[in-house]
Amino acid sequence: MVITQATPADAAEILALQKLAYHREAERYNDYNLPPLTQTLTEIQVDFAKMVVLKAAVDDKIVGSVRAYTLDGACFVGRLIAHPACQNQGIGTRLMREIEGAFKEVRRFELFTGHSSEEPLHIYRKLGYTEFKQKELETHTLTFLEKYI
Repeated sequence: MVITQATPADAAEILALQKLAYHREAERYNDYNLPPLTQTLTEIQVDFAKMVVLKAAVDDKIVGSVRAYTLDGACFVGRLIAHPACQNQGIGTRLMREIEGAFKEVRRFELFTGHSSEEPLHIYRKLGYTEFKQKELETHTLTFLEKYI
């Protein structure tokens, strides 16, 4: 597996993978209107213009991705994904370590996930993230986590 910075040419493939990866979350919360599922190609292209987007590839096929940006001295990480057939192989952990390494000047990282999303919560806790707040939505609760370097 090779992790590199994604380019706008990867946007459509990452978007398709994102929709596949978030289908399980939609089932978990019975909410098929989650933003990662409704994001358009135009919207993800805007993300590429504003964020660092990493991809994990095996034999030139994208099997994972994550994106992040900085604001007010903090790094906001989002959309960590791995292909369902490739989960539990360390892709998420490696992507998280790489995205943190891409923002060496930052001392605080923040992200969120669903309150019942055990796999992502496990990865984030293993990497040193701690919960600091929750936000109630109609279908579920978002758990916000942070990590200080």
